[in-house]
Amino acid sequence: MGRKFFVGGNWKCNGTSEEVKKIVSTLNAGEVPSQDVVEVVVSPPFVFLQLVKSSLRPEFHVAAQNCWVKKGGAFTGEVSAEMLVNLGIPWVILGHSERRLILNESNEFVGDKVAYALSKGLKVIACVGETLEQRESGSTMEVVAAQTKAIADKVSNWADVVLAYEPVWAIGTGKVASPAQAQEVHSELRKWLQANTSPEVAATTRIIYGGSVSGANCKELAAKPDVDGFLVGGASLKPEFIDIIKAAEVKKDA
Repeated sequence: MGRKFFVGGNWKCNGTSEEVKKIVSTLNAGEVPSQDVVEVVVSPPFVFLQLVKSSLRPEFHVAAQNCWVKKGGAFTGEVSAEMLVNLGIPWVILGHSERRLILNESNEFVGDKVAYALSKGLKVIACVGETLEQRESGSTMEVVAAQTKAIADKVSNWADVVLAYEPVWAIGTGKVASPAQAQEVHSELRKWLQANTSPEVAATTRIIYGGSVSGANCKELAAKPDVDGFLVGGASLKPEFIDIIKAAEVKKDA
């Protein structure tokens, strides 16, 4: 049983009601491979979750972009895992580099968040990735392994975790990790999982790539053996997201 290709669309802090309706109608009209070939999840801002969930084609699922590290309460501005479950939102993105870097979320905090969300029945897209400075100093694997370890320390069951490798220097910059660079880190991450979790976790956990993925580069990236899909930023707001979903055919034909 191979790893099912996974395509996530992270809409970040973008959209109006009108724009969101337009994006959803484009997604609903798109011709994409069947559910047994690709799993598709889109992640609108909190305020649009219900709108998207109620109008999106049923085989596509919805993710929140974040949730709180424990049970709700006196945490102004936060949204708890329990609330997402209550709304019927199946997925959440945690540890995105924008939250790590701008909001100072530590590896341990992200690990706690992932564990708590899983404990409440959410599925998690957990993000890891290095900055340009870290890559240039040769510490990519050290950084990514430390981020993954903080999750592995708290999580024993990886069945509901998708690991997203997003080199920070490639997010929104137009710079893309070359397919060889992406494959190298994904392969090293899988080896790390094999050594530090279990061979089964390493073989079954999907490791997806994020960082300026587009219709133009997605097929070449998808052809790499350890690239199990994408977490797409800017392009997920555009019709080319359909082309990126179709890149799953590359795996099917392999």
